[in-house]
Amino acid sequence: MGSSDAHGETYSDEPDTTDLGGDDTPRESAATRGAPLFAVKGANLVSPLTLVYVRHGVTDMTVTHILSGSSKPGPGLNAIGRVQAAKAADKLYRIGRDTWDRVPTVSRVIASPMTRTQDTGAAIGRRLGLTVETDARLREIDFGDWEGLTGHEIAERFGDAIHRWRFGEIPAPGGESLPDVGARGDALMRELAAEHAALCAAGDDAHRAYALASHAVAIKSAIGLSMKMDVTAWGSVWPQPASISILELRVTTAGEIAERHLLCLGDPVD
Repeated sequence: MGSSDAHGETYSDEPDTTDLGGDDTPRESAATRGAPLFAVKGANLVSPLTLVYVRHGVTDMTVTHILSGSSKPGPGLNAIGRVQAAKAADKLYRIGRDTWDRVPTVSRVIASPMTRTQDTGAAIGRRLGLTVETDARLREIDFGDWEGLTGHEIAERFGDAIHRWRFGEIPAPGGESLPDVGARGDALMRELAAEHAALCAAGDDAHRAYALASHAVAIKSAIGLSMKMDVTAWGSVWPQPASISILELRVTTAGEIAERHLLCLGDPVD
């Protein structure tokens, strides 16, 4: 018996039992591999858009827990961070080739303008043979007056303000709040979805995957907002350095995001 997916494509929903001696255990087949996991009822959808967020590798400030926000270009990757970035690039190269068979190979790399993400994005671009684009909406949160301090030093000087900031109640003095970062990250996601829908409408309706080299707070804000988590919980999401997090966007023909699916959160490099 045949079924149709969200794009009207027909596929077989009978189990593939070829050469299995009559074993009727459901298995993936060429027809199901690469198909979207879910169809959104009532939505007129194009193929999915998958965003692979990559946190930068470590810097000297990462390992000493000194806050490095977007008010300064910040440090580049240290030796360990450069190795991590290369491993993350290898991990992204394998997506759609021998891992994540429902995600296509990455066809676009976008990085925050900060030095450490430019370093990480460059490693990814070299491995995938892609030119790295820059978008400021992927930058780290602006820590304002807290720039260059540790959490302990902030607590000593500013009392419980860091906890109120962590729960999304206030911005850092002279800087940004978690909702501020979530809003700019969401604007980028929506813009990419609209561009993807336009490409699909022009005759290239294909599942696409983009790599986004970004930062801990920017990534946790994107995940928290996309999963409709209360902002008080966003600070509890902890993507490790050089880890990947994957969001699949189900996009309408009008370029709106119908649903967001979290496929992976903080998968670290080996």
